[in-house]
Amino acid sequence: MKGKPTRYDKNTAASQASMCFDFPIVEEGLEPYGRGMPKIRILPDQVANQIAAGEVVERPVAVLKELVENSLDAGAKKIEIEFRNGGKSYLRVEDDGVGMKQDQALMALERHATSKIRLASDLNKVSTFGFRGEALPSIASVSRFVLRTRSGSSSEGSEIFINGGKMIHCKECGMPRGTRIEVSHLFNSVPGRRKFLKTEATESTHLVHMSKLYALAHPGVTFTLVEGGRTIFRSPACNSSLDRVREIFGRGLADSLASIDSNENDFHLTGLVGKPGESRPTRKEMIFFVNGRPVENRTLSYAVMEGFHGFVPKGRFPPAILFLQLDPMVVDVNVHPAKREVRFRDEAKVRSFVLGAILTRNRELAMPDLSIPQPKKEIQYESENGRMVPSIDPQALNMYGLKGTSPIDRGTVEDDQPEDAVADSLAGKNHPAVPDPKSSVVSGSGPSEIFEKKWVGAQKDPSAQWRLLGRPFPDLGIFSTPHGVVALHLRASYERVRLEQLENGLRETSAPDTQSLLLPEPLECDGIDRKNLQASLEKLRSLGFKLEEFGRNFYRLEACPVWIDPGQAKSFLMDFLSIAKEHGGGAHMEAFAREALQRQVNYSHENREGFTEEEILSLVSQLLECRNPYVCPKGRPTYFEIPKRDFETRFKRKL
Repeated sequence: MKGKPTRYDKNTAASQASMCFDFPIVEEGLEPYGRGMPKIRILPDQVANQIAAGEVVERPVAVLKELVENSLDAGAKKIEIEFRNGGKSYLRVEDDGVGMKQDQALMALERHATSKIRLASDLNKVSTFGFRGEALPSIASVSRFVLRTRSGSSSEGSEIFINGGKMIHCKECGMPRGTRIEVSHLFNSVPGRRKFLKTEATESTHLVHMSKLYALAHPGVTFTLVEGGRTIFRSPACNSSLDRVREIFGRGLADSLASIDSNENDFHLTGLVGKPGESRPTRKEMIFFVNGRPVENRTLSYAVMEGFHGFVPKGRFPPAILFLQLDPMVVDVNVHPAKREVRFRDEAKVRSFVLGAILTRNRELAMPDLSIPQPKKEIQYESENGRMVPSIDPQALNMYGLKGTSPIDRGTVEDDQPEDAVADSLAGKNHPAVPDPKSSVVSGSGPSEIFEKKWVGAQKDPSAQWRLLGRPFPDLGIFSTPHGVVALHLRASYERVRLEQLENGLRETSAPDTQSLLLPEPLECDGIDRKNLQASLEKLRSLGFKLEEFGRNFYRLEACPVWIDPGQAKSFLMDFLSIAKEHGGGAHMEAFAREALQRQVNYSHENREGFTEEEILSLVSQLLECRNPYVCPKGRPTYFEIPKRDFETRFKRKL
């Protein structure tokens, strides 16, 4: 009857619910379909901690990262790291930070206990490393964990021992101010996770790399890393990142880097970038820090790669160690559970800033210093009356077949010289014959006035800074310099010079220098080539190419720019049209011309025996005047210098 309440039948209700939701409703004590279904329960804290530890503790290097970050947040000035068996059996991090009292140490082992934030809004301005309060309890739940700590206001320290998440003891102990944490038998209580760890060598590599990253990020902190009783590196506090790179990565990497410092609005970029021509086969030496935290970020990586386009070969990567400082409110460091990745509020703005800073710095490094160092003017004693006069340029003495003067004659005395020798020198004895100072060759002239200095010259040219010693291979030139020996790749240098000549031609607005061909070259085109050629005809003429239409789909090349060989002018235009067709034409004339020139310079000397000495001297002079003489158009080095000190190191004596 309508309006009459129906009697509730639980069997009928269960049956209807089962039909609606397509799964059986299980009552207590019932086993549908002959199978038992477990009840929903709250996990014990110990099990929950061990499961949650997987978000923070993936492998031993994650433990090291959390412990080192805690030490840095505690204001440590000395951090010592020790591990054995890749960190699986033993890992220790000890510091001299502020330390903790016993009640604070016990509180630090509770989940979500932190001193870094109070409100959810504090996440927008996090400036410390650890802030979620999960690291220590997660580590203690899956290992044998011993914490020793003492604050500056306590007379004795505290020791807390936890094994697999269970408290064993908490007692007083003696120790200096700071914190010492030992983590051993990692994942012994969770064997399912332990079997997924890599080999000891792999885990050790990760530990060493992470230690170096934090040492690099904090040059003012002394870092020591010990593996199985063997010290891997010990780096005292340094004044700069370059000094820290030299200590932990070696002089080779440090010498290949140059400093960078750029400011724009709220962004500040500092660090080290590779010099032109320096590259690596992997991204391992592209290291980024955001507000002191080592991170992985595609925005920064792509900005660096784009900034080094044309400065490193394709498929290789520039070394770069960059520190980006910005407002904590515009970067989210809580994206990844292990805080390896960050997210910027305005990715495009960060990318534009980093890209602009690197491009500016690379152009500064690529510009050669064309100032020629002048020899220091010294004083010598005149042989006749002992008067002090300016010393003669040794290069001038060599030119006249004379030997240079001794150190005493230049007004300096060797420490082991007896007084009689000094007196004899002042009297004009033991003084080699030199041209008369009153002669027209040296009278009133300092060393810089005898010869007009220049950069490149032949082997016996006394005025040249770079002297050609020889060409042991067709494309290799060897030069002596005041600082060592230079090995120069001639074809790579030729490619760089020709490319910049094209760029100069594209930029110049005045009439270019042209050369007429002895016999005009016919140029036959199809419909697409004719369309692309017509679209670029005015620009090609502004470069110095003289093209005249000679019938349908036919043109005649009558002149070309002076920077291209007349025999290569036609093939250059054919390459240009081929590239334009591949890219669908358009208004990218400069890009097409650049690629066409790169093709030309790649095989311009394939059928030649090599460069003559005059061509080499002219080519190197042009190279040193380029905007970027250090690399070819593909980013490979054009030359490198072996310093004099390297020879002295190998010979173990002065040269």
